[in-house]
Formats: sequence, structure tokens, C-alpha cells
Amino acid sequence: MNTREARKIYLASGNAGKLAEFRALAESAGRHWELELLPGYANHPEFEESAPTFAENAAGKAFHYSRLVDGIVFADDSGLVVPALGGAPGVLSARYAGPGACNEQRIAKLLGEMKGLAREQRGAYFVCVIAAVRGARALAIVSEKVDGEILGAPRGSGGFGYDPVFFFPPLGKTFAELQAEQKNLHSHRGKAFRRLMEVLE
Repeated sequence: MNTREARKIYLASGNAGKLAEFRALAESAGRHWELELLPGYANHPEFEESAPTFAENAAGKAFHYSRLVDGIVFADDSGLVVPALGGAPGVLSARYAGPGACNEQRIAKLLGEMKGLAREQRGAYFVCVIAAVRGARALAIVSEKVDGEILGAPRGSGGFGYDPVFFFPPLGKTFAELQAEQKNLHSHRGKAFRRLMEVLE
């Protein structure tokens, strides 16, 4: 493919904030893709992310919504994995503190579960899986992760989700303390999306 040509790819989401993040990732990587939210997403039956793995959820979501357009549709599933908690929050990261819980409540539950753990037990990693499909055919399923550790209290005001307690040793900061450009360079989602672009091209 000619990388100078814009190609369209649809995000299986109605979240404009997530779309803006993926657009920034594509731009920072010098990828000439036209990213759009999936038309008709809000009126389509919602996909239930009930599978036990990130890959199954991402692929299932992409296939579920791919029938809405005659083009490439991609979907992601990501979350935080803490080995000392048996892999939790894992695929339940967004629902860890129950339906409707806010980021602060999810973080509070996580820190409560990890209270008293020594530093060597506080290792964690973010994982992101992205699936791209066209019609009934899977084009790519990619996965990336980033290692860190969970702090005892939040730090920083940026990012979202568990970013304030996810400490990234190479930069000596939490993800919530990083500038957007820094986070995009090192994050699980940034790495997975760049890999997806490489595969599709």
C-alpha cells in the first residue's frame, strides 16, 4: 500500500475520547490512516465482553460490529494484570469495583486488595489486544504489554483508569504523571496500535 494515501478504518466504539487517542497514536507514528467512529454504533445491540481473555473480547467485538460497514473495523480490549492477585483485575478491569464504579473506586478496591504486599509482590502489567476485521475475515490480532508496579497511593493527574497507581520504572513516574506523547510512546495501547498499523500496511 502507498503510505501517502489515506485509508479509512473504523473504531468499534462510540467513545470520541478513545478515537482522539487512536488518531494521536496514528499521527505520532506517521501512519496515514483516516480513523472514524463506527456509524450506527449507538443503535446496534451492544457487544457483551464476557469472554475470559482480552483477545476473545477484542475479536468478538470487532466481528460483532463489522456488519455495520463495508470496511475495516478494529476493536481493543485492555486491562491491568496483577500476578499477586491471581491476574486480577484482568478482563474485569473496567468492572472491578462493580458496574457504574468510577476510576477512584476501582483504584481504591485495587489498593485495598494489595494492602500489606511487599514491593516485590506489587509487580503488574497493562495489556492491550487489538483485533481488525473486514466482513467475516480477521485481518490481524495483535497484543502488547508494558510492565510496572502498583504504588500504595495515586500520583499524577493525567491519564485515566489505573494510571495514577501504575508506576513505570524506566521513567520513574506513574502513567498519570507522563505527558501524552510519552505515554503514547510507552503504553500498551500505543505499542499495540503501532503494531496493528504495521501489519495492515
